[in-house]
Amino acid sequence: MIKREFGFAFIITALSLVLAFWYGLRVGGISTALNYLFIAIVLGVMEVSLSFDNAVVNASVLKNMTKKWQQRFLVWGILIAVVGMRLIFPILIVAVTSGLGFGEVANLALNDSNRYAEYLEQAEIAISAFGGVFLLLVALNYLMDPEKDLHWLGGFERRLAGIGKLDTIQVVVTVTALLLITKFMVPVAEQVTALTAGLVGLVLYLIMNAIGNLFDPDDMAAKAGAAGFSAFMYLEILDASFSLDGVIGAFAITNVVVIIAAGLAIGAVFVRSLTLFLVHKGTLAEYRYLEHGAHYGILALAIIMLLHMNPAIHIPEVVTGLIGVGFIVFSIISSLRANKKDALGGGTA
Repeated sequence: MIKREFGFAFIITALSLVLAFWYGLRVGGISTALNYLFIAIVLGVMEVSLSFDNAVVNASVLKNMTKKWQQRFLVWGILIAVVGMRLIFPILIVAVTSGLGFGEVANLALNDSNRYAEYLEQAEIAISAFGGVFLLLVALNYLMDPEKDLHWLGGFERRLAGIGKLDTIQVVVTVTALLLITKFMVPVAEQVTALTAGLVGLVLYLIMNAIGNLFDPDDMAAKAGAAGFSAFMYLEILDASFSLDGVIGAFAITNVVVIIAAGLAIGAVFVRSLTLFLVHKGTLAEYRYLEHGAHYGILALAIIMLLHMNPAIHIPEVVTGLIGVGFIVFSIISSLRANKKDALGGGTA
């Protein structure tokens, strides 16, 4: 079972570590190589800790996809995740926000990491607005779902579900949060950028959600290809929103783009393998509140990203990761208690 889901991850990890070690030898010798090897491992662990809740949410979508699309998510998805979302997408954002050409920014990323890191930091408001809005909608859409009948936090979640009966309330809450944060926390010169990036995140979520609603779960066999592609694209955009914060955080550890790519590749492929493991093992059914915990983790990450729109606020990535892992751990503990109570004949927790 482990080999089935994680074999590909171990291969990519080995290749990434070899790349980090080789690049260190090429630019500085054995001591640099060992240092880069260690940094790549640290970045991989950081990426997994930041994205564990992402894996749980991915699994909730992936379990309804065909085996062919599940495999494509692992193989094609890792190429998009590493090359597209963790290298090309940040370069594209820097190009848009700085006014530089894409080729010029790509050249900076490869040959002048210090300047690229500066431009990426300047783009943090746009990155945080885009990712924060998208993730906030993901969390609210789940937590305020009026059709959800399993509640982890009892009365609080029932009230949220009741509010969710109001049409488009999740969008209203998200747009209100974006407007208030932009008005009172974002420098005036950056407010248009923040609003634009946030609205792009909003529109992308609504488009993907609308496409997903086109497919009837009872008629998935006839539309498996279209439905699979829709779910695949949703997962990639969700992954992009998670990865953006990690890319910025990686520059706090090193500004060597090759090592950042190697480390984040390790984390990305393990998150995907973990997603498949959760699906194949049926963990979401076994731990009834796991999905709840993951969405609370996403809610926390969304709030943190939106707060990062204020240049004066910086919450370390390790804190973000611990919050997400904390929700996951507590949801697992609650699930185990509920399972034990059921086994003793006490009903659902």
